[in-house]
Amino acid sequence: MEPEKPNYGEPRKYDANFKGPIQNRGCTDIICCILFIVAIVAYFAVGILAWSQGDPRKVIYPTNSKGQFCGQAGTELQTKPLLFYFNIMKCASPLVLLEFQCPTTQLCVDTCPNRFMTLLKAKVVPSDWNYYKSYCKQGVSDGMSAPDILKNGLCPAMLLPSKPLTRRCFPALSKQGQQVLVGNQTTFNDGRGNVIQATDLIAGVQNASIVMEARQVVMKIFEDYTHSWYWILIGLVLATIISLIFIVLLRFLAGIMVWVMIVLVILVVGYGIVHCYFEYAALKNEPGSNVTLQEIGFQTDFSVYLHIRQTWLAFMIILAIVEVIIILLLIFLRKRILLAIALIKEASRAIGHVMSSLFYPLLTFLLLAVVIAYWAVTAVFLSTSNQAIYKVFNETACEYSRQNCDPANFSTSNIKTKCPDSMCLFAFYGGETAYHKYLIGLQFYNVFLFFWCANFVTALGQMTLAGAFASYYWAFNKPKDIPACPIFASLGRALRYHTGSLAFGSLILAIIQVIRVLLEYLDYKLKGAQNKFAKFLLCCLKCCFWCLEKFIKFLNRNAYIMVAIYGKNFCTSARDAFFLLMRNVIRVAVLDKVTDFLLFLGKLLIVGLVGIFAFFFFSGRVKAFESTAPTLNYYWVPILTLAIGSYLIAHGFFSVYAMCVDTLFLCFCEDLERNNGSEEKPYYMSVELRAILSKSEDSTFHGQEVPFQ
Repeated sequence: MEPEKPNYGEPRKYDANFKGPIQNRGCTDIICCILFIVAIVAYFAVGILAWSQGDPRKVIYPTNSKGQFCGQAGTELQTKPLLFYFNIMKCASPLVLLEFQCPTTQLCVDTCPNRFMTLLKAKVVPSDWNYYKSYCKQGVSDGMSAPDILKNGLCPAMLLPSKPLTRRCFPALSKQGQQVLVGNQTTFNDGRGNVIQATDLIAGVQNASIVMEARQVVMKIFEDYTHSWYWILIGLVLATIISLIFIVLLRFLAGIMVWVMIVLVILVVGYGIVHCYFEYAALKNEPGSNVTLQEIGFQTDFSVYLHIRQTWLAFMIILAIVEVIIILLLIFLRKRILLAIALIKEASRAIGHVMSSLFYPLLTFLLLAVVIAYWAVTAVFLSTSNQAIYKVFNETACEYSRQNCDPANFSTSNIKTKCPDSMCLFAFYGGETAYHKYLIGLQFYNVFLFFWCANFVTALGQMTLAGAFASYYWAFNKPKDIPACPIFASLGRALRYHTGSLAFGSLILAIIQVIRVLLEYLDYKLKGAQNKFAKFLLCCLKCCFWCLEKFIKFLNRNAYIMVAIYGKNFCTSARDAFFLLMRNVIRVAVLDKVTDFLLFLGKLLIVGLVGIFAFFFFSGRVKAFESTAPTLNYYWVPILTLAIGSYLIAHGFFSVYAMCVDTLFLCFCEDLERNNGSEEKPYYMSVELRAILSKSEDSTFHGQEVPFQ
């Protein structure tokens, strides 16, 4: 008794009236369409609320003890862009980790102090005192004694040679032999009889910088972007030109270009291996180059890692593994590659008749840029929409310590009377209103709508391209029967009738992506936990949802093709697409995925070419570029940005080919089910495509010819 075959639905029947994408169709998934519109309106409301409450200056400018912005244009502090700490040692307090604010007076200054000086010594020399007063509060007078000044907290006890970092003054620490130096000194008298060792000072400063370290790295990266943004734009334009040239050549020389692409990818990766080897060999006799990555730990200056041999060894091993995998895949898939090249040629013919499809990704890119910009701006305004909170800071015991205070009347308040040494300092940004209470919910909504809108824009592009290429396939006499402006016609159908279906599919994907973000957040929170079972469970969940997201993306993509052709709702289209693919699962494995692999190599080639050029330009390895390249903290910042940007640009152009291949493939499978090649039921596929798939069938079933009937 033969095992029962799985039931994947009934094959399509011959329909003499079917001529491609159905024109007479109705709106689908109306409820989800209404829900999406309401969500978008609410999203605009959240943006308006955030913009009315937020203040992005809090991200750009440091704030002094009064919550005023240092260096803000149009204020009295415009000429004082740097933040000076009276006692940087207090920034090492554990309270800094909780409140993100040093319990010491902070002052906006025009320059950081460049010499060591104590208050007692400065009072003796008038010129030194005039210099010292620029780092004191307003209200200090020449007639006041040093003890009175220190008692009222008007001046710091001493000044240390400092350098600005992220607009903040930090002691200029260095090392000479085994001695730690601040400027050119190892010990200091703080003006109160206390001798401070430089080693103690550096330990305090290092502890204080733990909280600010991430912020410093971000600010350095931001500075690098401000110095190199125009070169990054030039690089992205170059990546766009290369991608466009590659696609145009692929249209006319598909077979040659695919083989050239394969060879160049192998050569580019091979060059990377050779370059890493030479860097590894060049560091052989360099002092300190044999330090391991584990020993050096995390460093904010990432260029340090490039002076370690182990880094280049790791790069070389990774590239070697990639090279071997690519070569092995090419060897084992050589016959399938020949068939995939022929399928790409057919896709090239389709794109040649629908040339406007090559430029449609620009619209998708523009819409995605709007979505990303709106999300980023809203996120910044939401994160900066808190109010300035001031707290009581003191050195001795005080019952009001760390309570809220008002700096306007603090000097005459009851708190100052009971705690004379207390100060009312800016602590952080917060609030206790209803808006501030639900601020975290608004931020979550901002992230969720970002995913939903981004997925919607991507889905709109997929359905538009699918409808256009389906119009090409189901035109019996090509190009005569291809409708005029297929891209615009398909876009109009998608927006007019299927906004709900697009919103439905993108909503499912957005929910999964938000769950993945929450899992990553939980993983970050549980890093210090010792519960191995919880870690294992979380790892399994992350893996499962990653696989689920990939599957939903694949299913959505094919569902949009069916919606574009038949105009049915999302669920019905997803079921029909899944059953159709399962009825042709061997063809999917043979052709569709191999074609995706070849297109991925094309993206890899473009990223590799742009990345190599960016590396030599920004790293200063080529002398001709030394005077032109900008001076950067991390030269890998523009390189990595260009690599990611180049991939996105290449993906945008190659996505047209990928969508064309997927659409032609589904249409081909339906063509085989609807028709048999006779005069009564002729195939809509071209002669070339029929020959391609005939070879595919022959090779799949070990040389046994499989009839199309």
